[in-house]
Amino acid sequence: MMTYDAVIFDLDGTLLDSLDDIADAANQVLVDLGRSPFPNSDYRFLVGDGVAMLFQRAIPACQTDLELRQDCMRRFDVEYAKRWNNCSKPYEGIEDMLKLLVQNQVTLAILSNKPEAFTKQCVEHFFPATHFVQVLGHSERFPRKPDPASAKWLADQLGRGNDRIAYVGDTNTDMKTAVGAGLFAIGVTWGFRPESELVAHGANAICNTVSQLRHCILGSKESSL
Repeated sequence: MMTYDAVIFDLDGTLLDSLDDIADAANQVLVDLGRSPFPNSDYRFLVGDGVAMLFQRAIPACQTDLELRQDCMRRFDVEYAKRWNNCSKPYEGIEDMLKLLVQNQVTLAILSNKPEAFTKQCVEHFFPATHFVQVLGHSERFPRKPDPASAKWLADQLGRGNDRIAYVGDTNTDMKTAVGAGLFAIGVTWGFRPESELVAHGANAICNTVSQLRHCILGSKESSL
């Protein structure tokens, strides 16, 4: 089994169980606009491609009404800022796994479609003991995933060959990003989307537990721990 020298992680649904806070913020926007909220579980299929796409899925008129879409995004920023850490927490076992990866000199980075300011805020708050060499959220700097430009840039910054870098995520967007950037795509099933979606969009490996993910990244190194 391969051992990877560097890993790029998605954030929401991969390292961080954040669905309820995202859903609560988005539902508040919908209610304020006189629209019906969605059950939190529905947000598993609304999120993953950035805030703009979330509201294009939640409010079909946002697909053509740029002003409405931008208003929703502004409102979401305000509401999410009030509750980003109300319910969110790292998935069980994630913090220990990250610590072990660092101890084994695996270089870590994060690439998220969450707005960059919130991405950095969440990483600093929920993973203060973990050193990520790069933390990228969505900004004007790169197109949103699944465009692979940001992942390719990160891979260059990590200074490893692409065959030594794994990309870990929980949605089709993540798998397409990894494939487009030429990275080893690992899909995790504890997040927002089903295994079938991950496999259909190019996952090279599927992990159902954090221990499986640890083994997938460390490979033969794990046997010596």
